[in-house]
Amino acid sequence: MHTLPHPERDEIRIAAVLHALADPVRLRIVRELARADGVSCGSMGLGVSPSTLTHHVRTLREAGVVRVQPRGTSRISSLRREDLDALYPGLLDGVLAAPR
Repeated sequence: MHTLPHPERDEIRIAAVLHALADPVRLRIVRELARADGVSCGSMGLGVSPSTLTHHVRTLREAGVVRVQPRGTSRISSLRREDLDALYPGLLDGVLAAPR
């Protein structure tokens, strides 16, 4: 399994992050990752098809919100909290604290 491309910290743009966080499924993914960093998204039980889940994780990865790393036959996603907190202090905390 090859390594997927991720934006460097200085390439992460607020418009892409906000777009990625605006979708309810992607927001649920981010909330799950905030609780248990380093998760195989297929194990989250979000009730969407595998192809839909792949699309949402790719959108989050390309925006710089998550990092996806191959581990064995799985891909493990983790929240890029350190990068996002450095660039946009308080953004993730505010998003995660917002009512569902």
